[in-house]
Amino acid sequence: MTTGFARLPDASAFRLTDLRVPACLIEGIDIAADRNGLARVDLAIADGRVTAIEPSGTAVGAGPALNLDGGIVLPRLVDAHVHLDKGHIWPRSPNPDGTFPGALNTVGADREANWSAEDVRARMDFSLRTAFAHGTAAMRTHLDSLGKQIRISWPVYAELRAEWAGRIALQATPLFGADAALDPAHMQAVIAAVKAHGDGLLGCVTYMIPDLDRALDILFRAAIENGFDLDFHVDETNDPAARSLEHIADAALRHRFAGKILCGHCCSLALQTPQDEARIIAKVHEAGIAVVSLPMCNMYLQDRQAGRTPRWRGVTALHELKVAGVPVMIASDNTRDPFHAYGDLDLVEVLREGTRILQFDHSGPDWTNAVARTPAQAMGIAAGIIAVGAPADLILTRARDWTELFSRPQADRTVLVAGKAIDRTLPDYRELDHLMGRAS
Repeated sequence: MTTGFARLPDASAFRLTDLRVPACLIEGIDIAADRNGLARVDLAIADGRVTAIEPSGTAVGAGPALNLDGGIVLPRLVDAHVHLDKGHIWPRSPNPDGTFPGALNTVGADREANWSAEDVRARMDFSLRTAFAHGTAAMRTHLDSLGKQIRISWPVYAELRAEWAGRIALQATPLFGADAALDPAHMQAVIAAVKAHGDGLLGCVTYMIPDLDRALDILFRAAIENGFDLDFHVDETNDPAARSLEHIADAALRHRFAGKILCGHCCSLALQTPQDEARIIAKVHEAGIAVVSLPMCNMYLQDRQAGRTPRWRGVTALHELKVAGVPVMIASDNTRDPFHAYGDLDLVEVLREGTRILQFDHSGPDWTNAVARTPAQAMGIAAGIIAVGAPADLILTRARDWTELFSRPQADRTVLVAGKAIDRTLPDYRELDHLMGRAS
């Protein structure tokens, strides 16, 4: 297949030469990096796997070679927080004012009116084809799990997970408000769905309800009894009084929880006093919690007031968490729905915009971990690295440094899956017109 470089060798064994790879994503081999954290290497690939990684210019591997002319190469990336069931409903259900309450109400009405199995399946498959074309290896999606939707979305998800095996590794976690955890019938239905169709994950949206600690105890006990990991939506607000992240950490310590915990958003952490922020972060670290920030969605929603310029970026204290030893990552979140009108499940875009919004530049050379190695570890999967013996799942670009990578969308990137270039044609939005109530 022709790439932005030249024709990819049509052979079971070939070499990629003169490429730059983030040194933090090379596993098991110590290769010197430049000031941008990029190591200049050659790769040998055979039968779909990386067989050698050596400094550039080393005679490595067998077969024909493709010279990448110093272009940056990434592993296929890992998206640890998305909403495949909500995706692409904007044309029929736009957010009336761009606010969080506007999004919540609009999605609720659309879900009740339109989310049949056929509707959910078509939109989820569209999203998966999009993410695959951009170079995504794995995704964790939240599935709205309320009332009848539990019976609709979870079987559809399980079917799609099986269909996409070998292309995108999928996980799903239930999404419902923390108050619903207090309803035994609801919890029974959710746990049954996770057992039948899920991936050993439980979670909810946490906010400062009077019975938050009781709701968390119910969730933690259910997770322990069933061997589940936990994934929470947390404090997605600019109210400093929202401190459910600390309550989650306290619950994890109280229950001596040994599973994985991932907390998303955590926006209000950035608005605490320095003393409160430090205390909460210390607890998060002690509890073994990982944190995922959703920079594009939170930039869209947070601090939105009509006629007023926003005063903050909406993101959590990610630098402080990282310095404290908390695993941190960024992800796509919502796509063309009332919570975020834009996005394309493109983690290269997420890294580019995350770098600008969160100012990753000038703060260390290893932030590419945030869309690769770290979310893969949080999901408990093997992905997001380049290693000898690993699948040759790669994103090839023409960019030679970060300013080149982030200044253009890299639309000419080449994606390899098991050493083969995939068709990167993106699905046309017109495919969904029949679901949106419009003919064209």
